[in-house]
Amino acid sequence: MFEELNRGFSIPSPKTYREMSSIKKREMRDGLLYISPWLIGFVIFTLLPIIASLYFSFTSINITDGIFASPEFVGLKNYIQLFNDPQIWTGGGSGTSGSIWITIKFGLFALPIGILLPLFIAVLMNSPNLRGSNFFRSAFYMPYIIPFVAAIFLWGGMLNPESGWINRALVYLGMPREMTPNWANDILWVYPTYVLMGIWGIGNAMLIFIAGLQGVPTALYDASVVDGANGWQTFWNVTFPMISPVVFYNLVLGMVGLFQYFLVPLVVNNGTGRPGGATMFYNLYLYKTFFTFQNMSYGAAMAWLLFVMILVVTVILFGTSKYWVYYAGDSN
Repeated sequence: MFEELNRGFSIPSPKTYREMSSIKKREMRDGLLYISPWLIGFVIFTLLPIIASLYFSFTSINITDGIFASPEFVGLKNYIQLFNDPQIWTGGGSGTSGSIWITIKFGLFALPIGILLPLFIAVLMNSPNLRGSNFFRSAFYMPYIIPFVAAIFLWGGMLNPESGWINRALVYLGMPREMTPNWANDILWVYPTYVLMGIWGIGNAMLIFIAGLQGVPTALYDASVVDGANGWQTFWNVTFPMISPVVFYNLVLGMVGLFQYFLVPLVVNNGTGRPGGATMFYNLYLYKTFFTFQNMSYGAAMAWLLFVMILVVTVILFGTSKYWVYYAGDSN
């Protein structure tokens, strides 16, 4: 039966297509017709821009040149400039790291929190002894459906060093006003500020973890009780291996999102890199190269470097997954 299903989803060769019955040919044509809107959209809005960006990365063209300008082929010039750009690697002598190292440094701080915190909340929400769990799950998830830009503006108001209610609460609790954090404008507080804004939207990851937790067989928990395992031993030896594919899924998505991180610094700090260049993330620098500096060719080369970095990290994650990700249907 499974072989029939696999053959049904495969693309037939010309010879196989000629040997197919008229009914199967009609079903194939109808299927292609139904998915044609998606195929057309994919080709026009995804595949062609990808090919165009690769071509532009080997040329010299600016937005101001006009749509009918003939790009000048420059070979690897943009990529050579890319690997010698101090803004990417060393910070350009500004006293801060380059945009890639800024992104990595922020990820070392933000990514573990983005994985562990929703997992911790999911474990609490999955507890059978928790009353009103459906209410709390909804309460944690609802912020996720709020448009992210609107949420950023909301947090910007709450974290305003002068009028924000968080600093006002700190003053009310006895902290001198001059000691209250300057949040997004202080190089020591800007990363915690961004992470705090990101926590606002962890509801989706929490629900994914809850789904994984509810798929753990109760017989394994019963066996751990019989063996005398405590709570931590049960979690580490039973729960975590069973939900490790879900952890891996969220880790991959979090890593990809980290390299594409730019909306928060763009809105909160106006894309300036303040304070002290600490928020000039790689994707933000790429965005400014395209739309502020209007250098399409160099921006295309930066985009392909971003693609390669994400691809390499993803391949490494998949390569290491065999050592810690457990799949119930795996025969090994």
